[in-house]
Amino acid sequence: MSNTLIDQGYRPTEDEPFMNERQREYFRRKLHQWKQDIIRESSETLATLQSENENHPDIADRASSETDRAIELRARDRQRKLISKIDAALARIEDGSYGYCEETGEPISLKRLEARPIATLSLEAQERHERNERVHRDD
Repeated sequence: MSNTLIDQGYRPTEDEPFMNERQREYFRRKLHQWKQDIIRESSETLATLQSENENHPDIADRASSETDRAIELRARDRQRKLISKIDAALARIEDGSYGYCEETGEPISLKRLEARPIATLSLEAQERHERNERVHRDD
């Protein structure tokens, strides 16, 4: 982490230069915290799954338990993929490309980054991408 000091209540604003050191540090910390939360939740899930008793005498209980396990494991797999996106965002912070649209090179709005800190496309580029996906999906 950087030596840049930011206040506890700091939020990036449009009034300051885009992706200045404070903003980069803010998003770096936000991404690290998100990653730590995911890892902690995954550890708790694994501990719970390992400690559960698998011997359900009733077939309906066993089926329900297996369904719950499958859903939980699928959610953890999505979170594993999310961690790789978080790592990619952290790498972009380090190389200076974080916060800029991969398609247009324009800044991604701070509101969008606040809501989706792993965003790689501006809202307009993302909407265009989704429209194209829908058109090609119908083929």
